[in-house]
Amino acid sequence: MLSVQRMMPFFTSQEDFRLRLVFAYQYFSIIKGGEVYQFVPTEGKEIVINMKSLQVENLGEVFVFQRGTRFLRLPLYQLLLISDLHLHLTSMLEGTFNVEMKIPEVVVEETKNIVAELEETNKMRMIDYALETNNRTLFNELTEGMHEW
Repeated sequence: MLSVQRMMPFFTSQEDFRLRLVFAYQYFSIIKGGEVYQFVPTEGKEIVINMKSLQVENLGEVFVFQRGTRFLRLPLYQLLLISDLHLHLTSMLEGTFNVEMKIPEVVVEETKNIVAELEETNKMRMIDYALETNNRTLFNELTEGMHEW
C-alpha cells in the first residue's frame, strides 16, 4: 500500500460545480516501501472533483512519481484504490473548501436496517448450528428473550 506524504495543490479553481486541484513539483509526494517518491507533472497533473456528487471525475488521469531513476506511473483510480489519497482529499475539502461530508439520513437508516437484518440472520444460523450439534447451552443463550415468538 502506498501512503501520501504531502499533498498540497499548487493551484485550485472552481468552475461551476467542478473543483480543479492542480499539482506541481514538491507539492505532492507518496511513500512506497519506506521510500519517498516525488510527483513529476509529465502526464497528469490535476484532480477534478464534482462538488455536487463529491466524486473524482478524471479517474483515468496518469500521475507520475519519481525517486532517482525509478518512476511510478499510476492512474488516478489506482492511486485512490491503493493509497490513502481519499483521506487527504476529504480533509482538504472539509478544511479548505468548507464542504461538509455528511451521510444522508436515508443511507444511515438503510445501513442500520441492513445490519439488523444481517445480525438476525446470523443469530438464526447460530441457532441452527446449536440444534445440529446438540449444544443446549448455546441454544439457550441464543433463544433467551425470544419468547415474543
